[in-house]
Amino acid sequence: MDILGLSTSPSSGGAYALILSESEGNRRLPIIIGTFEAQAIALELENIKPPRPMTHDLLKNLVVSFNSKIGKVVINDLNEGTFFAQIHYQKDNKNIELDARPSDAIALAIRFKAPIYADKKVLDEAGIVAEETMSKAEQESDFDEGDKELTQLEALEKDLQMAIETENYEKAAKLRDQIQKLKG
Repeated sequence: MDILGLSTSPSSGGAYALILSESEGNRRLPIIIGTFEAQAIALELENIKPPRPMTHDLLKNLVVSFNSKIGKVVINDLNEGTFFAQIHYQKDNKNIELDARPSDAIALAIRFKAPIYADKKVLDEAGIVAEETMSKAEQESDFDEGDKELTQLEALEKDLQMAIETENYEKAAKLRDQIQKLKG
């Protein structure tokens, strides 16, 4: 997964959406994270070094001081709207997996230039397909005057696509959850 960006909205109460994108695919994975974690990720992505080590910099220095390094991060589960991740590292030739919040795991992964992965089941459940925008003429040609009024599910899917196209990932995540509830 690649980090596509961070976004926020006034209604989010200070939370940010961290948007991950498949390296070789068209799905995006929005994960809601806190302000401090967003700042830790943004500082590292922008190569901004604060005068004193931030928490994730301290953790990196601690890992390095034990002659270890992070090999990869895996977003491995989604349970009741909460994402889970594992940090994979080696110590004394042993592979070790450590449970972590995805935001913390990703903040460390970018400091170690370690790859970020998401399990297929997580992407299948929470991933949002980013489709190319159809031209207005294509949209109009697809419309048949005899079509019935959109069902609630179709309307939500249409709203989801619009949220993705306008890069409103927080709204897209909420719409995705509503669609999943309807599909039951």
